[in-house]
Amino acid sequence: MNQPPSTRFHCFRNDAMADNDATALAERIRSGEVSAQEVTAAAIERAQLAAPVINGVVAERYQPALTQSQRPDAQTGRFVGVPTYIKDNTDVEGLPTGHGSQAVTPRVAKRTSPFAEQMLSQGYICLGKSTLPEFGFNASTEPAQGDPTRNPWNLDYSCGASSGGAAALVAAGVVPIAHANDGGGSIRIPAACCGLVGLKPTRGRVVDNDAARDLPVNIISDGVVTRSVRDTAGFLAYAESWFKNRKLPAIGHVQGPSGRQLRIGLVLDSINGHPTDPETRLTVEQTARYLEKLGHIIEPMDVPVASSFPDDFALYWGMLAFGVKARGKKLYHPDFDKSRVDGLTNGLDKMFRRQFWRLPAVIWRLKRSWHDYQRHMNDYDAV
Repeated sequence: MNQPPSTRFHCFRNDAMADNDATALAERIRSGEVSAQEVTAAAIERAQLAAPVINGVVAERYQPALTQSQRPDAQTGRFVGVPTYIKDNTDVEGLPTGHGSQAVTPRVAKRTSPFAEQMLSQGYICLGKSTLPEFGFNASTEPAQGDPTRNPWNLDYSCGASSGGAAALVAAGVVPIAHANDGGGSIRIPAACCGLVGLKPTRGRVVDNDAARDLPVNIISDGVVTRSVRDTAGFLAYAESWFKNRKLPAIGHVQGPSGRQLRIGLVLDSINGHPTDPETRLTVEQTARYLEKLGHIIEPMDVPVASSFPDDFALYWGMLAFGVKARGKKLYHPDFDKSRVDGLTNGLDKMFRRQFWRLPAVIWRLKRSWHDYQRHMNDYDAV
């Protein structure tokens, strides 16, 4: 980005972390070049520098993390000693979970959620919880009260959402990898805003998080945001060693191109019918030409979902807000205060109440969209 230096922020420095990605950092810790304690201390120092500028951390556990880093032999996994953050809609034992909402009084979790347990089993050291907009509904991490989480590339810009805190912390250099989850773009949007790798894994590829298990149509996948493709590939490979879904083909550890010619579908415009802006369209076309030079087959294809999908998804989003307000005391805590939810949650709730009678057909079509998408993908390796 061609922005004046004063609008940017990073905390990369000549310390134990340097500018390493998670893979390189784990290798250096294993070799003894640096210790997990040195890396953790460096990450904490960076986090404290970033805190007043980026505002990406909602709860920290720095002293327990330092204590944990002093006994790396007690940990196993490919990424032992690599610091990370868990998003604040996911429980970690001993840390409060606030879901980014003033309506929720954060309570210290008594257990670690299934996905966080799967991720931390790889040896990461959790430094705390990263920020998100209220219940992950917004596409920008800007709470109704308090400061927004800022984009390190330009502090006047949005970092995206809902995994905005995770993306900002990774982009700024506080940690090389952080937990993210995605229902409607919450990994991919902040990754795009902050220049990171953001892959939404196939549903069922990792263990379901708590929220996903109660949805009539599960749209949520948990994963990570990173600064390198190999970190994302490594995360998935070692997550698979902890939990393997027998309904899905194994991924293994992807460490380079397969050498197989792929048939790739090209979709230029949005599923909502809006034309893509010229800069984005040019980037997609350049990517397609590059893939052709690598020997792959590129074919234009139709949007792989029905024209009703955008409206159906919006109503489903409204249903989630309605459910939060109606069942907040049961979902979160008896002292949940629905009068304190933000304007977006209220707006989504009102939208759903006006159209709730459409919900049965919407649920049916959204479930059907899985089959529509699969049918469109039958002839392609990727889109």
